[in-house]
Amino acid sequence: MTLSCIAVDDEPLALGLVCAFIKKTPFLTLSGRFSSAVEALQYLLQHPVDVIFLDIQMPDLTGLELARVLERSNRGMNTTRIIFTTAFDQFALDGFRVDALDYLLKPFNYEEFLRASSKAKNYFELIQRPDPAPATVVISANAPVDVADDYLFLKVEYQLVRVAYNDILYIEGLKDYVKVYRQSDPSKPLLSLTSLKTLEEKLPARRFMRVHRSFIIALDHISAVTRNSVQIGTTTIPVSDQYKDVFGEFISRWL
Repeated sequence: MTLSCIAVDDEPLALGLVCAFIKKTPFLTLSGRFSSAVEALQYLLQHPVDVIFLDIQMPDLTGLELARVLERSNRGMNTTRIIFTTAFDQFALDGFRVDALDYLLKPFNYEEFLRASSKAKNYFELIQRPDPAPATVVISANAPVDVADDYLFLKVEYQLVRVAYNDILYIEGLKDYVKVYRQSDPSKPLLSLTSLKTLEEKLPARRFMRVHRSFIIALDHISAVTRNSVQIGTTTIPVSDQYKDVFGEFISRWL
């Protein structure tokens, strides 16, 4: 797989270095170099590319502003991924919010550049991989049942992390973020920039349940329940009034 790229930086030395790194990398092809984000935007509207190596601090139009313009102009259908290159680490969170794939802090070497570029390669290989045919479990001679994928992918920092459903204990919502607590490493939850509602829509209802505006629980990991709470391991999670009826119906099947 070869990825088409452009480099955007108003500093000639920095722009030259990124272009040299792109040419040095076998799976990258340099499609253009720009010292202005405005010029890059004009090019991108006519020539889509796979990856943009993009400086943040530039006159006229910043890298973050360019990323937002591209996102709006493509209405969420754009597959171009951005790797920011900047001397200022305070922009890391902003880069995360515009769904950047990675964030290279100047000065960076080729090893760091290659690591970020490999994330891009892995991403495009992942989205272009054909979906496997669903597995079939035969319950009886006349009753085959399709089995859905048993995992989801979460964007954690600047990578996609595969998380098995049976490893999830519970999920906590924190405004624009969620914390996913896992059985394999309960002390280190995965932090992902998504909403609890969005994640709820992706999870299979037979295995997960929303019990609070801030919590989704894995039903298989419930160890005890009370009228107002549920116990998962050593953690007590409240059940709010809004979800008590649905949760009560589930508990009644235990009895």
